[in-house]
Amino acid sequence: MSRTRQPPLVTGISPNEGYPWTKVTIRGENLGTGSMDLIGLTICGHNCLLTAEWISASKIVCRVGPAKDDKGDIIVTTKSGGKGTSTVSFKLMKQEKIGILEQSAVWVEEMNYYDMRTDRNKGISPLSLRPANPLGIDIDKGRILQKDLEGLFQGMSGDFTSEKFSATWYLIENHSATSFDQLKVAANYLRKQANKKNEGSLAYVKGGLSTFFEAQDALSAIHQKLEVDGTEKVEGSMTQRLENVLNRASNTADTLFQEVLGRKDKADSTRNALNVLQRFKFLFNLPLNIERNIQKGDYDVVINDYEKAKSLFGKTEVRVFQKVYAEVETRIDSLRVRLMNKLLEMPSTLHDQKRYIRYLSDLHASGDPAWQCIMAQHKWILQLMQNCREKYIKGQKGSTMLLGPMLDLDSDVRPSPISRLTQASSVKRASSFQSSRDDSWRFKAPQPVTFVDNLTEIVISQLPNFWKLWISYVNGSLFSETGEKSGSVEKFKKNARSRQNDFKKMIQEIINSLVKLIRGALLPSSLAEVELRQYGGWESKMELSGQWLTHIIHTMRLNYESLTALEIPNDLLQAIQELILDLRVHCLIITLQQTTDDVKRLAEKEDWIVDNEGTTSLPAQFEHHVVQTLQSLKETIDCKPGETNIFQHEKNQQHVYELSINIMKAFIDSLEYLSTKVDGDSDSMHLSGLSVDMSSPDLLASILENFSPTPISIDTVKNLDQHLFETYIELKADPIVGSLEPGIYAGYFDWKDCLVPTGVRTYLKEALVNIIAVHAEVFTISKELVPRVLSRIIEAVTEEMSRLMQCVSSFSRNGALQARLEICALKDAVASFLTPESNYSFKQALEALPQLSNGADKKLLEELLNKFKSSMHLQLTCFRPSTRSMVKT
Repeated sequence: MSRTRQPPLVTGISPNEGYPWTKVTIRGENLGTGSMDLIGLTICGHNCLLTAEWISASKIVCRVGPAKDDKGDIIVTTKSGGKGTSTVSFKLMKQEKIGILEQSAVWVEEMNYYDMRTDRNKGISPLSLRPANPLGIDIDKGRILQKDLEGLFQGMSGDFTSEKFSATWYLIENHSATSFDQLKVAANYLRKQANKKNEGSLAYVKGGLSTFFEAQDALSAIHQKLEVDGTEKVEGSMTQRLENVLNRASNTADTLFQEVLGRKDKADSTRNALNVLQRFKFLFNLPLNIERNIQKGDYDVVINDYEKAKSLFGKTEVRVFQKVYAEVETRIDSLRVRLMNKLLEMPSTLHDQKRYIRYLSDLHASGDPAWQCIMAQHKWILQLMQNCREKYIKGQKGSTMLLGPMLDLDSDVRPSPISRLTQASSVKRASSFQSSRDDSWRFKAPQPVTFVDNLTEIVISQLPNFWKLWISYVNGSLFSETGEKSGSVEKFKKNARSRQNDFKKMIQEIINSLVKLIRGALLPSSLAEVELRQYGGWESKMELSGQWLTHIIHTMRLNYESLTALEIPNDLLQAIQELILDLRVHCLIITLQQTTDDVKRLAEKEDWIVDNEGTTSLPAQFEHHVVQTLQSLKETIDCKPGETNIFQHEKNQQHVYELSINIMKAFIDSLEYLSTKVDGDSDSMHLSGLSVDMSSPDLLASILENFSPTPISIDTVKNLDQHLFETYIELKADPIVGSLEPGIYAGYFDWKDCLVPTGVRTYLKEALVNIIAVHAEVFTISKELVPRVLSRIIEAVTEEMSRLMQCVSSFSRNGALQARLEICALKDAVASFLTPESNYSFKQALEALPQLSNGADKKLLEELLNKFKSSMHLQLTCFRPSTRSMVKT
């Protein structure tokens, strides 16, 4: 703690010497800012803080205790200044105390014994001054029950102050476990005490011996004088004459001093009245002091003064005291009303509530102030929640405007739960919404989102104090800071235990109101028609996006964790868990539906710009939407402690499956639309949607984790794949196939009348180049698609070649050799992509040709084939087995 004031300095003490329990006045500087600031006061090494009364920063009044040292300093310690110093000292004078039951030869004034336990001046019973341990050894009690001793020693008592004292009972009760040697020590101690008592009586006689002698001499002289006067023969005795003289003297005195004596009696009466006023000034000044302290808010001082006055004058029979005390009671009654009004006034901090309840308990207020405060705060929290809804329903925007003055409270909890909630949610929002340092997202958020935030802030800020007030009420700490067990404290604790069910209903009502208000704003269909009138009213609101719903789920989870940290029973928070589950399901469905809508609009964003890998931006955009959806749903799908798995219910599983399939169907529809739409340039059609084998069942599993495609979704993808494939094959194969026949018969070529072959003709080379072009186009998009596409194109080419060969009526020798050369050249070039269908076509084509008649033709055929392969070596490289995968059959 930082010091803001100078250390205390004691500069004077009055009186500066005296006996123990002497009342002294301490003066100095910086002696504290109040009674709560004064934390230490020692005189001659003895702690006098218990008897200290702080008057001002320069004056303290206390009593000197039984100090250890004869002379020492006065040390004052305060919170604000620390430990002080002293420029003066106090001298303690030792005296032989004379008890009220001890013999004395001189007059001893009655002592006003000071009761250290109650901090009040009270008379102490003489019996209480007797030693608590007459044997002088440690008391070692056993486990003997009191009722057993009462049955054993009937009519006796173990109290050594009782007339029916039994020494055996006392020893059994207090020294049943004491050793014999210790008992021998106790016996010697008793003997010494008895000897001291005898010696004290003898000393008493010796000390007063001269007084006795003087009294004896005076009485003897008077006796002798009376005897002498009685023997004289005079009229009347000495006593008669003395009486006459005294009567005449009295009459004369009355005559002379009648007026003086009257004035003296009046003065004595006035003096006595002043003495009474001075002696009991505490009581006479108490009504005014109570009023002043109430105005200053020093309720502790008022309660202490009232307790003191009640103990001293509560049962007085003096009328003037009764009248003044009645005025005190009137002031205290008004204070009770004032404190009760402050207690029930909302908003209020937990510290103030505890303070007012303790004050009312000390003042013995009627009823149960703690329970009245709990009911008032319960009503206040419910009202705050309804006010929050009504202000949003009326269209007021902005969280700060919504709950401006209502929540301006000084919460005395550790770190405020609302601060933890705000910090945690701002960190989460850093990636999805706004920066954690920028709170402007609150003003951009939809009204239902800010409503949920403000509503949970009300609960988080109010419910912890409400719960802690109840806990303090149950364990009794609400009524006693020291933890003492008094009759009144036990009574309040008993009342609290009898109201546990009522308080449980209050907590349940607050939680249910929170849940229903949020359901009315976000899930109105989950409420009954009657409940919608009280908690709904958001019919005109727009549907929230998945991101905002995720934020709300995060907020509710933090809210649940904060309430769980208060050790509120889980059964009371079950409604919040059910709400979180419904919000998670709702968020999952809304997110998937929004993703479906986003995927449907992808076709509008296709720009047909091909990247280095030969694909457009469409697949990447689809993947981005799917990945973003999965990332946003991760927190929603993950189960926190105590939560239920969303997919535990079969209905949710089926719904999510259908929505996931809709996403795939939307993407498939976009691909089909883009692939089949009529465009001015047919060459602008690309395989943007065929970057992978769309018929592979692994595709959907790679897109949606933990999602197994249904037969419907797989068939849909397969149908699209087949449709796009057939369209592409038709687009690429038809020009190649269509160029074969014109190329064969170019220049009026005739199979019956042709020259000796000199090489493969141009039309076949052009067909191969066109096939290579398709190979290059497909290879840039997907290497795995090359065998599938080329094999189909080659099937179409070989089928056309077979048809053309079979249509020839007859071949000359050179014609047959030319045809065989071209068919073999084509077959050798595309051998790696041949399928059973294409092999069959080649077989039919060769069977339609005449067989070679001699070896010269075979040799020529082989030379021309080698020449073809050599001249087109670079072009035919793409058909090599090392550059492609095995053909799928």
